[in-house]
Amino acid sequence: MNLHKNKIVEYRDLHEISFNEAWDIQNKLLESIINIKIKNKKIIDEKKDLTPNYFLFVSHPHIYTLGKSGNSNNLLINENKLLEINAKFIKTNRGGDITYHGPGQIIGYPILDLENFFTDIHKYMRNLEEVIIKTISDYGIKGERSLGETGVWIDTGKPYARKICAMGVKASRWVTMHGFALNVNTDLNYFNNIIPCGIKNKAVTSIEKELGYSIDMNEVKNKVKNYFADVFELEWK
Repeated sequence: MNLHKNKIVEYRDLHEISFNEAWDIQNKLLESIINIKIKNKKIIDEKKDLTPNYFLFVSHPHIYTLGKSGNSNNLLINENKLLEINAKFIKTNRGGDITYHGPGQIIGYPILDLENFFTDIHKYMRNLEEVIIKTISDYGIKGERSLGETGVWIDTGKPYARKICAMGVKASRWVTMHGFALNVNTDLNYFNNIIPCGIKNKAVTSIEKELGYSIDMNEVKNKVKNYFADVFELEWK
C-alpha cells in the first residue's frame, strides 16, 4: 500500500506563451517529477519524497499541432497560407490527431503524478471531460461524451454534432502532460484549415458561438479550476 500520496497541486497561469515555450516548461516539470520517482524506487518507504503536481493555464498564438499518431494530411493548407494567416504548424508527442490553438481559447496542462490519485489513463481522460462538462453546464450548455471520440461534444449523435473542447495527453511513468483546449471566444474560422482531430464532417464550436456573446476568460478559468479540484479531489497550492 502506497502511503506517499500528494493531492496538492501547484497552480500557475502563464497567460499567452508560445507552444514551444509551454512544452519546455511542461517537460521540465515532468522530468523533475520522474527523477523523484526514480530516486524513490531506490530507498525505503519512510524516506521517500512526495512527488509534486502542477496545473498550467496558458493560451497560444495561432498554431496547429499534430499528435504522434495523427495524419499530416489533415492540415488542409500549405506553408504560404500558414504565413498569410499568421499561424504555425508543429508535430507533438501527445496523443490525438490535429487541432488548433489560438487566442480566446483556454488551455489546461495538468502535470500530475497519477500515482498520487489513480493509475488509470482512461479514468483520467473521463475526469478531464467531466471538468469541462461541469464548467459549460454553468452557461446552460449541455456537454457530452462521444463514443470513441475523446473530448467534449454538443448534440452527439445528431447531424449537427460539434466539439467544444479537444483533448490530447501524454503520460510517462504515470506523469501526465499536455491536456485540454476549451473554445471560449475562439476565432473558429481557423478550424476550417484542418480536419479537426482527424474527424470528418464534425463541426467545432465555442461558448461564445453557443451563447451569442463573448465570455470573460478569467471567469471560465475559475470555474475550470474549481471543478478540477472537485473532480480530482485535490487541493490547490
